[in-house]
Amino acid sequence: MTRFARTAAALAAAVLLASCGVPASPASPTSPASPASPASSGHSGHAAEPAPVASPLRPGERFVNLAMAEPYAPGPPNGGTDDYRCFLVDPGLTGRVSLTGAQFEPQNTAIVHHAIFFRLGPEQAERARELDESTPGQGWSCFGDAGIGDAGWVAHWAPGTKEALLDPKYGYDLQPGSRLIMQVHYNLLGVKGEPGTDRSGIRLRVTDRRLEPLETGLFFAPVELPCTASESGPLCDRDAAVRDVGKRFGRDSLTQVRLLEQYCGPAEPGPTQHCDVPVEGPFTVHALAGHMHLLGRAIKVELNPGTAKARTLLDVPEYNFDDQSLRLLPAPVEVRKGDVVRVTCTHDAGLRALLPQLRDTPPRYVVWGDGTSDEMCLGIAITSAA
Repeated sequence: MTRFARTAAALAAAVLLASCGVPASPASPTSPASPASPASSGHSGHAAEPAPVASPLRPGERFVNLAMAEPYAPGPPNGGTDDYRCFLVDPGLTGRVSLTGAQFEPQNTAIVHHAIFFRLGPEQAERARELDESTPGQGWSCFGDAGIGDAGWVAHWAPGTKEALLDPKYGYDLQPGSRLIMQVHYNLLGVKGEPGTDRSGIRLRVTDRRLEPLETGLFFAPVELPCTASESGPLCDRDAAVRDVGKRFGRDSLTQVRLLEQYCGPAEPGPTQHCDVPVEGPFTVHALAGHMHLLGRAIKVELNPGTAKARTLLDVPEYNFDDQSLRLLPAPVEVRKGDVVRVTCTHDAGLRALLPQLRDTPPRYVVWGDGTSDEMCLGIAITSAA
């Protein structure tokens, strides 16, 4: 089952959430997407980042540093330029801890597009170990999710993301014997010559204290972005483009596109799409981030739009691929049964001709896909139980 299918099923009962990111400005008032140039909008992609400086440890906290066992040389399958690889890492937990912060440390920023960390309980960890040992090379291929059942999302990184510290009474529960799956998306678009290897790691901030648990909630919207009027080619046909996504990333990617159609309703092809998610269980939102790829222009997450209870939780009117920081809310927001969460994204197919990473790629009708030349519309939230 794809990550969207599992999240959609979870939303029927309650939204699931987790923790990581960077403190930034609170959600801003609604404003239109800017027609700024790619340079001013930060669409360069894969910018080198300075080494993150750790915030001081708070009482009872300690750092745990983890890294891949050995360097990995990306090898995108099926003639593509994207490699999603999952690595099993052991935080060495002999007792129960709470994860209160995390900072991913990409070693080769030229090829690391994003990273997600999934928590595995002891039984899941054994299945992951068997999968790892039965797969040639280091780790295993894992487009879309971790490839191990319902592994829980506990941390993530995308360009510009740094550690975010919530109120110290909250944390992500990790049991003794837990393992982490480090999913890294490697993208070789625009890389000249050999891409080299990568040996990324993560710095965990943990405490032995039992805290109020956090989970990770994902809000999806479809992407239906036709070629521009000046473009043409076989992949400008939607059906051909969808088949190409399936060829590069497998059957689950096709399922994701179909589920978005069914769950969000028919979408009119164009730059802006949205999806309304009905909430059937209460939760509290602490922070949000938006994720799109290089054609992204704007992303917004709203609560109860068009009603007297409407409020904007996240508004990024000038999306910057190199600054996907997580925004802490000025105060936690209570979400109730019967509420609606809407995520809206605007993409710009005209950027394809301007960006060095994309200008040599064939024009295509863009749908939801795992590749950097495809697109996403994803709101990532940090919540706790209401």
